[in-house]
Amino acid sequence: MTSPTSRAAQLPLAAEDLPAVFAARFNSGDARAVAELYEPGAVFVPPTGEPARSPAAIERANAAFLGLGLPIAVRPREVQVTDDGLALLVVDWEIEGTGPDGDRVHVRATATDVARRGPDGRWRYVIDNPFGGVPHAERFDAGRPSN
Repeated sequence: MTSPTSRAAQLPLAAEDLPAVFAARFNSGDARAVAELYEPGAVFVPPTGEPARSPAAIERANAAFLGLGLPIAVRPREVQVTDDGLALLVVDWEIEGTGPDGDRVHVRATATDVARRGPDGRWRYVIDNPFGGVPHAERFDAGRPSN
C-alpha cells in the first residue's frame, strides 16, 4: 500500500504528473490520500451527473470507485497548461477485474479534468469529471459504480 508520504504519492509539481499521482493514491486504497488531491471548493462529477461539491461528498463519490478494490490504470491523452497555473487534463482510465462481490467489473472512460497550481507549487483538482463528455444517462451503462 502506498502512503501519502511516499515519493510516488507526493502532490505533483507538474500538471502532467497529476494523473499518475491520482492512480498511485487510488491504488493504495487510501480514501484520505485521494481526497488530498482536491483543492477546497473542488467539484467531482459522479456518474449520476449530480456534482459533489464538498470535501466529504467528493470523498464519498470516490469511495464508490475505491470500494471495488481494483486498481485504476490511467493514460493521459492531453494536458494543456496556462501561464497562470490552470490545466486541462484529458485522461483515459480503466478499472478492470473481479469486484468484492465476485462479479466482473470493467469501467472505462475518458476524464476531462481541470487542475490548478496552488501557492505551494503543487497541483490539485478543481473539477474532476471522470466520465468527461459522456451523456449522464449513458454513464450508468459504462460499468460500475453508478452512485
